[in-house]
Amino acid sequence: MISVTDLQQYSLFGGLMAEQIERVIPLLTIESYQEGVNIITEGERNDRIRFILDGRVLVIRNGTTLNELGEGETFGEMEILDVMPAVATIKTAGPTRVAAISNRALRDIYKADVSTFSMIIMNLARDLSRRLRRMDELACKEKK
Repeated sequence: MISVTDLQQYSLFGGLMAEQIERVIPLLTIESYQEGVNIITEGERNDRIRFILDGRVLVIRNGTTLNELGEGETFGEMEILDVMPAVATIKTAGPTRVAAISNRALRDIYKADVSTFSMIIMNLARDLSRRLRRMDELACKEKK
């Protein structure tokens, strides 16, 4: 099972106290995948945020690999935040283990502790902002 200490190393749980993380742990599901498996498929619904415990995944859109994500990084957050179909396929680049928080679990966190919910959402926003900056930098380099 995953522990508070394990989760404290991930940006998704940054700024949360140990007791806040303890209340989130029972709401997590652990998923394991072999290499070459689509965890999320472009155009389909996704109802959970996942963060990588072990392994790597490829972010693929229209058949083009856009990015590779590794341990501690999140995916699936866009569909949770904007409730639209997945904009990219997430495919394992090797054996991969992730922890997932469903949309329903997020609602449960919100109902139980707005402070914990707010911090998780802020951490997601920070992760998305960092990813957007990185993609902007890559796009600017390609134009030069």
